[in-house]
Amino acid sequence: MKANRLLNIGFGNFVVANRIVGIYSPTSAPMRRVREDARAEGRLIDATQGRKTRSVLVTDSNHVILSAIQAETVGQRFTQEDDA
Repeated sequence: MKANRLLNIGFGNFVVANRIVGIYSPTSAPMRRVREDARAEGRLIDATQGRKTRSVLVTDSNHVILSAIQAETVGQRFTQEDDA
């Protein structure tokens, strides 16, 4: 059985890499709607530690995770995890 790898999303916060469906920039209108819908339904996880949201991660369980790390940086970390 393959072990679950953790992906660092900044400031001591980690998510299971296998559960991530997408990594998005938070500036578009659709992503703002996704964030607000998740907040209303109790599916939003804020991992920004009070900083500006710079990326939005969506999981296979339909949870939405906010990170203060740029989407490109999280994506690079994700692909580095795949290469290891």
